[in-house]
Amino acid sequence: MKRQRNNRKHFTAMTGLAIMILLAACSGSGKPAAGSGGETAQPAKAAGEKVNGGSVVVIVPQDPDYLDPHLAVAAGTSEMMFNVYEGLLKPNEKGELYPAIAKSYEIAPDGLTYTFKLREGVKFHTGNAVTAEDVKYSYERLAGQETGKPLSPAFASVQSIEAPDAATVVIKLKENNASFLTSLTASVIPKGYQDSNKKPVGTGPFQFVEYLPGQRLVIEKNKNYYVQDVPSLDKIEFRIIPDQEAALAALKSGEADIFPRIGTEKLDGLGPEFQTVSAPQNLVQLMTYNIARKPFDDIRVRQAINYAVDRDEIIKGVALGKGTKLGSNMSPIMSRYYLDGLQDTYKYSTEKAKSLLAEAGYKDGFSATLSVPSNYQFHVDTAQVIAQQLGKVGIKLKIEPVEWAVWLDRVYKGRDYDLTIIGLDGKLDPNDILNKYASDSKNNFFNYKSPEFDQALKQGLTELDPNKRAEAYKQAQTILAKEAAAVYIMDPNLNVALKKTLSGYKQYPLYVQDMSSVYWTR
Repeated sequence: MKRQRNNRKHFTAMTGLAIMILLAACSGSGKPAAGSGGETAQPAKAAGEKVNGGSVVVIVPQDPDYLDPHLAVAAGTSEMMFNVYEGLLKPNEKGELYPAIAKSYEIAPDGLTYTFKLREGVKFHTGNAVTAEDVKYSYERLAGQETGKPLSPAFASVQSIEAPDAATVVIKLKENNASFLTSLTASVIPKGYQDSNKKPVGTGPFQFVEYLPGQRLVIEKNKNYYVQDVPSLDKIEFRIIPDQEAALAALKSGEADIFPRIGTEKLDGLGPEFQTVSAPQNLVQLMTYNIARKPFDDIRVRQAINYAVDRDEIIKGVALGKGTKLGSNMSPIMSRYYLDGLQDTYKYSTEKAKSLLAEAGYKDGFSATLSVPSNYQFHVDTAQVIAQQLGKVGIKLKIEPVEWAVWLDRVYKGRDYDLTIIGLDGKLDPNDILNKYASDSKNNFFNYKSPEFDQALKQGLTELDPNKRAEAYKQAQTILAKEAAAVYIMDPNLNVALKKTLSGYKQYPLYVQDMSSVYWTR
């Protein structure tokens, strides 16, 4: 990666706004999160000489929702397609932004105009050179310039995008947007390209080969990649195995080489031919309720459920202690914005839970369905513990395992559910983490509405002072906790098992598998 690091020297001097955002992105780099046991993510290393080439099989638990990067919402999709697509900027394993398709940029003093110079020699997987018109097309599509409906809320503040020449892109905003820089990691695709959902074309270190639903997604080395000697591997197969036991069997038998998100309880059973890494991952596991549906529209019911859930028991029993207790939708990895103490807002108390339920008119409790994506055993196990805990206060839960595609369609998009458990992946910027709770957000599958929260979120988005911005997001977290928007459980450690002869694997504060740095040794 030597050439990449050297290219960072070519960045144009940035304004205070850009520096502030970079600091925000770096907030958790290399530091153990509070309550995590002190684990710090380190690149996997293997003794021996580097071998160029070869293939690797990586286990993933779900199918992608869309291959088109501008339509995809599932974290599991970006987990794989991170290797195929790139934006003007790109994050590294510390959460820092560095140049990708862009080589330099300037931000106007008023924070409203961004001017990018493109890197020479960047090509799409088709072999065509990337031009400013491709960037313009991609980001106008995300901003909904033609439809009036942005595909990404991060681009809703875009007023115009211009390409004065083949190597220059100028983006003008309607208002200050302190998180906009991180939005420019969004994928660039060829101008006018309409087949991204079947034959993805990007600029990343690997290019798309095939996708067989329920079986695998295969990518291969981009021989024209602009970073010298990257990647090392020739081919990556993401093997889709929803069942953890079947995934473990595939790893042990040699059918697979890397098992991300392996259950903590399975780590001790691995043989000497494997190595493991474990660290907090900037993810929020939560149980959310459909607030538009009774009885969850009553804050007293939501608070009662929070009091009835013993998070410590879940962390100890399900994560085997490898998790950081949360009180709102933010991981301690985002240390600049994280508000410590909220994890104690609802200390476990069946007495308080019963009292609040009685006050809300549910003295004898009620029945509800807890829908859980069946491909995530961690969430299924959590659901079983929570069902037992809520049973103690009279709430009878029916656990409904649903396939991933059903969860996305019925729960996430259709908002047709009582309760669900899911992990919300972390982002580089706090606004991108919290904006799904905005009253008008299309991703607000909780049906949460709070003018007070909306105001705090807007202040954080437009505030240029870094300290005031941090306070706005801390206020937003406080509101989510106070109004019991969900039951925030933990940031579970990301456990990864891989062959001992593999080296270079990196963990990110994002839900991605970066295969560009991985290589075999002998």
